[in-house]
Amino acid sequence: MERHISVLLNESISSLKLKENSVIVDATLGYGGHSSNILDRISKGYLFAFDQDSEAIRHSTDRLSKIGTNFTIIKNNFVNMKEELAKLGVTEVDGVLFDLGVSSPQLDDEERGFSYHNDARLDMRMNREQKLSAYEVVNNYSKEDLARIFFKYGEDKFSNNIAKKICEYRVNKPIETTLELVEIIKSAVPMKFRLEKHPARQIFQAIRIEVNKELDVLEPALSQALDLIKVGGRVAVITFHSLEDRIVKNYFKEKTKIDDKVKGMPNIPNEYLPDFKLVENKAIIPSEEEIKNNPRARSSKLRVIERIK
Repeated sequence: MERHISVLLNESISSLKLKENSVIVDATLGYGGHSSNILDRISKGYLFAFDQDSEAIRHSTDRLSKIGTNFTIIKNNFVNMKEELAKLGVTEVDGVLFDLGVSSPQLDDEERGFSYHNDARLDMRMNREQKLSAYEVVNNYSKEDLARIFFKYGEDKFSNNIAKKICEYRVNKPIETTLELVEIIKSAVPMKFRLEKHPARQIFQAIRIEVNKELDVLEPALSQALDLIKVGGRVAVITFHSLEDRIVKNYFKEKTKIDDKVKGMPNIPNEYLPDFKLVENKAIIPSEEEIKNNPRARSSKLRVIERIK
């Protein structure tokens, strides 16, 4: 299964400044695109990779084993990174990579219920062992809670109307499949907006974020990653929508800001300088060629921070 094309691959790998003996965490293993490239470059180092998806772990174990044995895959959410690494005696690393997108095999696997193009049971769980799925969200959340997550996580202007239509429909029968939900969403959105873009895109994004608690775990995980990296080490984060990017941007900005009391001084004492610096002031975005080859890359952004003391 080589369908997944890793986004911003060269940019993210080069941003980690890999050496032969680097110890690296891939917080989002997926189908091993970034991890295989990292492992190839750290023959005397070590890779720790996190994922919750058993299918992705099976695939990536096989893929990485063809490159080397100097890796460990941890089946857990990256929000437990520090705790899981401590169990293995690891308290510092040279770099951490987050690729926050849903992998193409997950999107394309009709059974997983992530896609609004294919018909499947409503699911969207990255960890298929957890109880909460898209089915429970769509059928059991109140109208107010549905409207809130559609607006907060999908930034959809028709959130209230879509939530109302869902609640009206499910009075008669549960909403069971993705395309059933798509039709309900379409019926709640004016025709002219349906022609501009797929009306279900932002709603499906919102439900997926809610099911997997994606935004809730992001800042705590970033905090752990920054605690783990050595001086000179870097944390690189690839995001795919504005909500994720805003969290990363603001968190990195907070960690690299100079105290107002000393800002502008010609020689700021070392103890007043931040522990981190931004590697680039602006997000790195994919080239036009990459977007042409992989349209799913179009919304991606890479931000990188380095520990300097």
